[in-house]
Amino acid sequence: MEELDVNVSSSEGFGIAEKIVLLTFISAVILMAILGNLLVMVAVCRDRQLRKIKTNYFIVSLAFADLLVSVLVMPFGAIELVQDNWIYGEMFCLVRTSLDVLLTTASILHLCCISLDRYYAICCQPLVYRNKMTPLRIAVMLGGCWVIPTFISFLPIMQGWNSIGIIDLIQQRQFNKASNSTYCIFMVNKPYAITCSVVAFYIPFLLMVLAYYRIYITAREHAHQIRVLQRAGTPADGRQHPPDQHSTHRMKTETKAAKTLCIIMGCFCLCWAPFFVTNIVDPFINYTVPGKLWTAFLWLGYINSGLNPFLYAFLNKSFRRAFLIILCCGDERYRRPSILGQTVPCSTTTINGSTHVLRVNSWRC
Repeated sequence: MEELDVNVSSSEGFGIAEKIVLLTFISAVILMAILGNLLVMVAVCRDRQLRKIKTNYFIVSLAFADLLVSVLVMPFGAIELVQDNWIYGEMFCLVRTSLDVLLTTASILHLCCISLDRYYAICCQPLVYRNKMTPLRIAVMLGGCWVIPTFISFLPIMQGWNSIGIIDLIQQRQFNKASNSTYCIFMVNKPYAITCSVVAFYIPFLLMVLAYYRIYITAREHAHQIRVLQRAGTPADGRQHPPDQHSTHRMKTETKAAKTLCIIMGCFCLCWAPFFVTNIVDPFINYTVPGKLWTAFLWLGYINSGLNPFLYAFLNKSFRRAFLIILCCGDERYRRPSILGQTVPCSTTTINGSTHVLRVNSWRC
């Protein structure tokens, strides 16, 4: 996933052994990203239950963005990294860099939309969630995930706004006279570094942290409410009445879904925080960050594009079942029991004096 400023090649280059290790590792990352994201898209398209869950529209669009990163961005970066030379010309360098910023930013914004969708579903007026997340609003949010990144990718990069004031430095680093090599250099000035980092990472990161904090607080309240409902189910005669299974299932489901999405966001932060911190710091220390460190941070971010599908597979029961059906060629053993396709009544609970509907059609984990 993502982004901004680098691909500043290392002037020192890599040895033969290092190149072999790099090529093996990078090939594994690209293959993992392509197959994993394709699997997510096919799973949602083929599984009727997954298509019913509104969050999965964002997940499919996210998988598409990550798939494009692995097909249109990673291979060319890998070729330049291993060959220590850019052979595709200056114009394609600008196009490839713009695609890098566009697609990785879109990936981050999709994760932000997923967190906001879960926030509305779990924390804010669950009774009217279906009315709030209408197809039109989902389409607008998805459109924003793809349109907003164009204003920090193709528009400024093609116009050269990112290089204002540092053109001479870029030209110096584009050519290595000792090795007669050319590089696809993407360096940014201070205004571009701050603006793009804030739009592409820091604002979405802040929104995700706030959303998941509220989800965590609500999950704790739900857990407490389960205990209250269970204790209230014991009458004076001492006989134990079974607890409300629908409400218990609903609360456990939402808690697991919140944990899953928090893990996904945590992996995203670990992958991209080093890059975006360096992206802002580098222009203020006269661009002295080593090229190999830039490369390491950039590819650490790219790993996130192949990581999300595997998080879904291991942490989400519905996706895991759909993956098994696809990989096992529709084996009936992994198909969902028909009873789960039936409509399950809603239950209600009271939290902090307000009544909440406990729906069962949320993201099952």
